[in-house]
Amino acid sequence: MKIDRVLAMTVLLLNRGRISAKELADRFEVSTKTIYRDMDTLSRAGIPVAAYPGASGGFELMEHYTISRQHLTVDEIASIFAAVKGVKVALDDRALDGLLEKVGALLRRSGSGQGAAYSEKLLFDLNPWGQGKDARGKLGLLRQAMEQSRRVRLQYINMNGTDSGRVVEPGRLILKGNVWYVQAYCLLRRDFRSFRLSRIQGIEVLDERFEPRELPPQERFDWKPDWSEAAAVGVTLRFSAAVRHRVGDAFDHHQVHVLEDGSLRVQGDFPLDEWFYGMILSYGGHVVIEEPAQAAEEVVRRAEHILRLYRNADTLLSTSVGYNGCI
Repeated sequence: MKIDRVLAMTVLLLNRGRISAKELADRFEVSTKTIYRDMDTLSRAGIPVAAYPGASGGFELMEHYTISRQHLTVDEIASIFAAVKGVKVALDDRALDGLLEKVGALLRRSGSGQGAAYSEKLLFDLNPWGQGKDARGKLGLLRQAMEQSRRVRLQYINMNGTDSGRVVEPGRLILKGNVWYVQAYCLLRRDFRSFRLSRIQGIEVLDERFEPRELPPQERFDWKPDWSEAAAVGVTLRFSAAVRHRVGDAFDHHQVHVLEDGSLRVQGDFPLDEWFYGMILSYGGHVVIEEPAQAAEEVVRRAEHILRLYRNADTLLSTSVGYNGCI
């Protein structure tokens, strides 16, 4: 509907600033002529749209224009309310109480119980499994450091198991799936790095102040190949049907092919690093590496090492404490 499109355009212009007619036409899948007519409709409705000619031209809302509560539906306000509740629980931040009250007031003033009922149907629980209190403590210290522009000393274990101390300038907290990260400027690397909170073994907020740096532009938090020391190679895995639910959680659907016997073949490019081998071993006897051969050989080597450890442990127990097979 036209009314939905022009409202969406208004919100887009508020968030993005100047946008060309072609970009708007591509986004809303209409012609540029339709875009010009929509802009005329907005102007006649009293929304101050300015048009700029030239290669860098486009449409832009005049400065200081804002959108009022009446432009939000009851369900949209309810969604915001549920999201704020989830953030408050994760961050344990009393400062969000005020925001929660304001959004809740908008919901109550809507005059309908529909929005309140809708918000109860949405639950945003941003606490990672098994890391509730621990994660909140780390988040609290990092947020404090960001607000006060103070450097932080981290004791960190990277993905290869190496323990190191870093002094960083925290700039952004990121929730990826159910895992928290902090993006910070690392004084050792002289660049921005992302640190997984679950791998932070210690945090100390220092008295040293810093001038906040411009954060790298980021709309998504995607995996970067240069984060691993190992180069990505083509890998083919075959999983038994018994772990189909886990395979669906761990891999993109386009990488997974269900075979006639119910087993699953996964094909993709992966770095052959500690994460990869740990992931493979976590499936026990429910996965086989079909390609490459050197990856399969490395898993065999690691499995044999684990077997030797348990055999040695069994020998030590039986000789030192008279272990008889019972606990």
